[in-house]
Amino acid sequence: MCYSPHTLYKTVLRGWRAHATARWSFLPLVAISTEARSAPLGFDARVIELDLMTAILGCIIFLLVIYTIRHYLFTLNRLFGRQRQPYLDIEQATWPQVVVCVAAHNEERVIADALNALLEVDYPRDKLIIMPMNDRSTDGTRGIIDRIAAAHPDRFMLFHRSAGRPGKAAALRDATEKIQAEIIIVFDADYIPARGLIKQLVAPFFDPEVGAIMGRVVPINAGANLLTRLLDLERAGGYQVDQAARMNLGLVPQYGGTVGGVRRCALEEIGGWNIDMLAEDTDVTFRLLQNGWKTVYQNRSECYEEVPEVWPVRIRQISRWSRGHNQVMGRNLTGLLKNKRISLRERIDGALLLCVFLMPPLLLIGWTLTVIQFFMTSHQWLFGWLALSGMVAYGAFGTNAAFFEIAAATYLDGNRNRIRLLPLNIFGFLVSLFSITRAAISQILDLIQKRELIWHKTERFRMASAALNHESIPGSENAQTNSPVELSKKIP
Repeated sequence: MCYSPHTLYKTVLRGWRAHATARWSFLPLVAISTEARSAPLGFDARVIELDLMTAILGCIIFLLVIYTIRHYLFTLNRLFGRQRQPYLDIEQATWPQVVVCVAAHNEERVIADALNALLEVDYPRDKLIIMPMNDRSTDGTRGIIDRIAAAHPDRFMLFHRSAGRPGKAAALRDATEKIQAEIIIVFDADYIPARGLIKQLVAPFFDPEVGAIMGRVVPINAGANLLTRLLDLERAGGYQVDQAARMNLGLVPQYGGTVGGVRRCALEEIGGWNIDMLAEDTDVTFRLLQNGWKTVYQNRSECYEEVPEVWPVRIRQISRWSRGHNQVMGRNLTGLLKNKRISLRERIDGALLLCVFLMPPLLLIGWTLTVIQFFMTSHQWLFGWLALSGMVAYGAFGTNAAFFEIAAATYLDGNRNRIRLLPLNIFGFLVSLFSITRAAISQILDLIQKRELIWHKTERFRMASAALNHESIPGSENAQTNSPVELSKKIP
């Protein structure tokens, strides 16, 4: 077959174009292959991040649900369950020797009221010794104590401490070494006991299994301002519902360090007061529990305290509680969970009680992760909305559970007018949320830098007692002793 030159040229050109196309057509495939190899690496990293955040968020939501159920369970028990107050009927007995310790550090505003109230309590005079623990006070506290004690020389054992390690636990440890009585009742200086309170606090110790007792705390200055009213509601929920329900259900009532007492032999068995602890009361509660001793809560044994009247004092107070409580958690949580001598429900409740101050920072972390996931999973809208809805649901039902406790407490107290302030508790809740979180972060930094936790005294607001203006009784000058500890009387 014969081809013209023009036809031959077209045939060669088509062949060259076909060859060139086949030769370079793999380049898009290489680009696609490279993109395919690199894309999964980025996608996998993002998936791992999302999975990790999801796991953390899931654990946080699980814990929040557990605490929500706990709040509802306690509230329903107090409203409809069987109530346990097994020792309140004890009115006549051979009452034991008792020492009432009143912790005082720069308490000139309140100490006289506490001591005068203790002088009027209904307890055999020859069986009750009042022991004001003046711990390194630099104001007029010592002079007030000495004047009142001089007027009632047979009722007091004075304990003046001018040196030594600061803190309530250290003062209690030094004072306990001088006590021979079997029952030790402890008050803070701003507390005013009712006339029948001491008998009510001592009665449970007739049960040989009881190592500690706790009464109910009621604010005496609830009407001062909005903050004190909100704290009154908070105290009502914590004692009228939370503590009482734990007593009813056979769980772990908490000894609160004031309006309570300990059995001296039980205290000695667990090694006494731990001076390294900010929250020596919580520490005693769990060491007693792990050594087989019971703590009893008596809801009707009321004592009256002064709550903070300004927000900065409240923030410092709850920050100190948080740091001290977390410190006790670190020392006791593992041992508690491993202790087979304690019932399973007590171990579970004890663990939840120890971890309670971890929940505010975890709640903030949960909210942060929820927002991050919501925006990172915009292509998976269902997952983002589920995460957000989960935290919103907790905000509705979880926060409501704590408020439900408060509402139930006002109902049980028979003072329903207070419930009108319930919506305002959200502000107190938010302040506590951020204060506790900041305290937790600070505590972690202190642990890393090996800094010692410092005890800070709560400021008092009550007007100075008239005892400050009484004429001095001879021999009661406010002079410091050269000895770190001065005792004026031995207990028989």
